[in-house]
Amino acid sequence: MKRPHPAPSPWRVQDVSRAVEELAPVSLAYSWDRSGLAVGSPSAEVSSVLFALTLTDEVVDAAGRAGAEMVVLHHPPIWELLRSIRYDDPITRPLLDLVRLKMACYSAHTNLDLAEGGVNDALADRLGLAVRGPLISAPQAGLRKLVAFVPESHLDAVRDAVCTAGAGTIGAYTRCSFSAPGVGTFEPGAGAQPYAGEVGRICEEPERRFETLVPAARVDAAVDALLRAHPYEEAAYDVYTVEGTDPAVGLGRLGVLPKAVELATFAEQVKTALKIPHVRYVGPPDRDVQCVGVIGGSGGSELGRVPDGVDVVVTGDVKYHDASDACRRGLAVVDAGHAATELPVLEVLKKRVQRALPGLRTACYEEPELFRTT
Repeated sequence: MKRPHPAPSPWRVQDVSRAVEELAPVSLAYSWDRSGLAVGSPSAEVSSVLFALTLTDEVVDAAGRAGAEMVVLHHPPIWELLRSIRYDDPITRPLLDLVRLKMACYSAHTNLDLAEGGVNDALADRLGLAVRGPLISAPQAGLRKLVAFVPESHLDAVRDAVCTAGAGTIGAYTRCSFSAPGVGTFEPGAGAQPYAGEVGRICEEPERRFETLVPAARVDAAVDALLRAHPYEEAAYDVYTVEGTDPAVGLGRLGVLPKAVELATFAEQVKTALKIPHVRYVGPPDRDVQCVGVIGGSGGSELGRVPDGVDVVVTGDVKYHDASDACRRGLAVVDAGHAATELPVLEVLKKRVQRALPGLRTACYEEPELFRTT
């Protein structure tokens, strides 16, 4: 396959990766995950990107036809230890084709599952749910306190930069922070270029102690923003662990339907909303459901962690015993399949990257239904 030569692009692989991570910070991923850049160079130019769930021969072909230099996936293309990379192996063949075609490949997996606005918010939105928050807690949902010492003249600029990077949200309030006056002392050494004071002399500078809450997943971005906005050559700051969790981060989403409907009717609504030929469901067909949990992808093993009060969970890959246990708890389950419950996020990713990188061409690969019914 020969790909057309694209015009020079101002964007690079690292720009696309960064745009994805603005939505789904890598720090949200579970420790066992393999998210990130799997193939290619961060500095390679990109004019076109294809978004897909899983790396397959068909995805590589579609990317080639679209003239894409990069594929962004949900499922990491390399998971287990590779003992060989061969063209006669259908698992590694797409990787070799990526290298041959000089295509980069990046994935956002569990970080996209947990992120606000990620897989589960996209699924909940497709189903018409009013989201109330995460369904199941996750250890990545910790909070941090960012403290910095800023000259009064730059307090507003630092606050704006840090809060824009994701800090300062408490419930329905944004740009939350605290500041108190004080005096900073320092002596610039040889070679320093101080914003205030003179080399070799102790300087006392009126400053503000600025502090704000930051989700653990956003700390790096908040610190980067702080350092860019701060006028000092060497800015002083601290990051503390605090009690509490980020209410926007967690596995799955809890939502509510506009009105209660029977389970059988809801299962039909799921099928229609996700544009799939069939779903499986567990529970009395005439049972009313209104409080809905969603877990995009493979959520069957998580059903035991769903809190009481949830009427039904929409997920994929539900095993018999997991479904049976849920049924005994009085929890209905709609199994809409792994791919169907994750596909809605591709359009979300596409739009986010388009907004961040104007002029970049993007497309989504609509993965066909893997299972067929007779």
